[in-house]
Amino acid sequence: MSRIQSPSAERKLMLGYVRVSTDEQARSGLGLEAQEAALKAEAERRGWDLVIFRDEGASGKQVNPGLRKALGELAAGLADGLIVARMDRISRSLLHAVEILDLAKNQGWALVVLDLGVDLTTPAGRALAGTMAVFAEFERELIRERTRAAASAAKARGKKLGRPRQVTQEVARRIVELRDAGKSYDAIARELEGAGELSPTGRPTWQSSTVRRIYNSIELAKAAA
Repeated sequence: MSRIQSPSAERKLMLGYVRVSTDEQARSGLGLEAQEAALKAEAERRGWDLVIFRDEGASGKQVNPGLRKALGELAAGLADGLIVARMDRISRSLLHAVEILDLAKNQGWALVVLDLGVDLTTPAGRALAGTMAVFAEFERELIRERTRAAASAAKARGKKLGRPRQVTQEVARRIVELRDAGKSYDAIARELEGAGELSPTGRPTWQSSTVRRIYNSIELAKAAA
């Protein structure tokens, strides 16, 4: 983590996030230095203080430690927003990107994504974010249709569908309630950790992918009912 300090205490403090996987480290334009240079240039142009968080040699399949720490500081109100060079540094899909956008809106911090022009500090950037949300909802509907079709086919084959047995009914119900209330999978994982609930493997830590799998399994069972 590094910080660029502006001379004015009135300026916004933005958290920059850069990530590179092991495979990407040798590719042109994807290195940490290139990402950091883009963030620093934008912060200088906008007159922002900048603190940079890094995840080196980390895939985008989970919320890595650097990003988790940055999101924690934003949730605690310790910074004004998050800036990234590319959306794929923090999200794996349009649905996941919109989850992060919703998190920013709900918690009151700005999200700036340089490659897409998403910028919750400007009207144009907020409009683009709204367009992304529309397409994400369309994608959700397609997923629901595929889920219902898969459930019907599985039921016709006599396959038993249901909630994974590794979690209690109470935890399963809580996951569904939180997700239906608009919580992201990662936010649900953090809430389960905070409540001291053990994961299906018996660990005190939860992965967002585990929460997603449990939720989707429950939805599949409901569709087949």
